[in-house]
Parts: sequence; C-alpha cells; structure tokens
Amino acid sequence: MDSIYGRIESLCRDAGINITALCRDCSIPRATLSDFKTGRVKSLSAAVLSKIAAYFSVSVDYLMEGHDSISQDQLKAALFGGDGEVTDAMWDEVKRYAEYIKEREHENRSVV
Repeated sequence: MDSIYGRIESLCRDAGINITALCRDCSIPRATLSDFKTGRVKSLSAAVLSKIAAYFSVSVDYLMEGHDSISQDQLKAALFGGDGEVTDAMWDEVKRYAEYIKEREHENRSVV
C-alpha cells in the first residue's frame, strides 16, 4: 500500500484495531479519515498526522512517504552510542522491547 490512508489501515490491522477505534483513541473525528479516504478532502492536517504517528510510534514521514527519514543504521548508532557492532540479536531485543512498550501503552489507553 502506498497511500497515506493505506498505511494507516495497515498500522491499524497490525495493531488489531479498526479506523474507528484509532479515531476515538486519538480524538480525531471519524469523518476526517472517511473524507480523506473518499477524496472529499485532499490532505490531512499536520495535527492529525502527528496524532496518528504518535499513536503508532511511527514518524509522520512514514505515514506520508512509507519510510522513515532516519536509516536503520543511524537508529542503531543512536541507540547504542555509535561504538561497536550491533548484532542481529541485540537489534531484535530492542524491537521486542519497543513492541512491549507499544502494547503496554495501548492497553493503558484501553483501560481509561
């Protein structure tokens, strides 16, 4: 999927939620995404994109372009201080921890 709406749908699917739940959780009117999907509006505001990106822990660049502006190597260097090799096992552990945090935050939002 190479559209913004398609990426949002994919993120929702991966998170096990629907667009309506996303809108509710982010305090975005459901009509905003419906109108965007159908083309009644041509773009989403920076505020809406920021809320959605924060909700899914992705960048606005990812929502808009399908990729983050920072490379995986840059991210590894930032997380590990740029010194020494980052093994696949180390990187997988970071990703597992990030997924754990994301799930925990999603559960906390669901409880409120």
